[in-house]
Amino acid sequence: MVDEPHIPPPDERPFVVPCAQLSLDAPWRWLRLGWRDFARAPRLSLIFGVVIMLVSMAVSAMAWSLGRFALLAALLSGFVFVAPLIAVGLYCVSRELSAGRTPSLRQSFVLARRVVGQAGVFALAQLVILLVWSRAGMMLSAFFPVNVNDTAMLVEYLAYGSAIGSVFAALTFATMAVSLPMIADRDVDMVTACISSINAVLRNRSAMLLWAFIIAVLTAAGFATAFVGLVVVMPWLAYATWHAYRETLQPGDWPMLE
Repeated sequence: MVDEPHIPPPDERPFVVPCAQLSLDAPWRWLRLGWRDFARAPRLSLIFGVVIMLVSMAVSAMAWSLGRFALLAALLSGFVFVAPLIAVGLYCVSRELSAGRTPSLRQSFVLARRVVGQAGVFALAQLVILLVWSRAGMMLSAFFPVNVNDTAMLVEYLAYGSAIGSVFAALTFATMAVSLPMIADRDVDMVTACISSINAVLRNRSAMLLWAFIIAVLTAAGFATAFVGLVVVMPWLAYATWHAYRETLQPGDWPMLE
């Protein structure tokens, strides 16, 4: 009989989940493992991919028809809140495959329903970041009005805008890099998961910077193919993110979700 691993009580756990030191080639390994999971569960992967594509198309169509401010509202109220639940469903696929079990759509729904509260907290955190990001962009436009005929002014505006945007983009990536997969795997609160994700990113800057670049390029490619590429790209990236979490964090002090 195998002894169960000792799980310390909550008040004896560390403030953040310990993380490993990653090599620069780690993101490419995550992509390979993610593609392997896609190939092992192609039907389920394509179902999730089609859902992601349809939601993305619906949000974009709504924004296009209603205007710029509607774009922000649609993104914040729609996809930002739906995306974490879709992601958790995809992580469940990799989780089942890693455990030697056959993944199912029903199991993904069950897990998504169990962590809906934590996913909601994550979505609200992203909502706050996006709102502040949007407000910062509006303030930049107010303090630095742009004359399109003045090249120097335009370059200065773009430089400031890029600097501000990169800060918010980095914060968004750091909080979500490996937090949601942990929520789908362990009995942990979203605050601990997000702080642990930020800590892991800060301790593995080079590997995580490469990972962020790969995500951006593949996502852009998915959108550039009139959303069709998202059917494959988004499940693939979700599976790769699961393996990024498994390799980066060491959550042995937190009980697994059953």
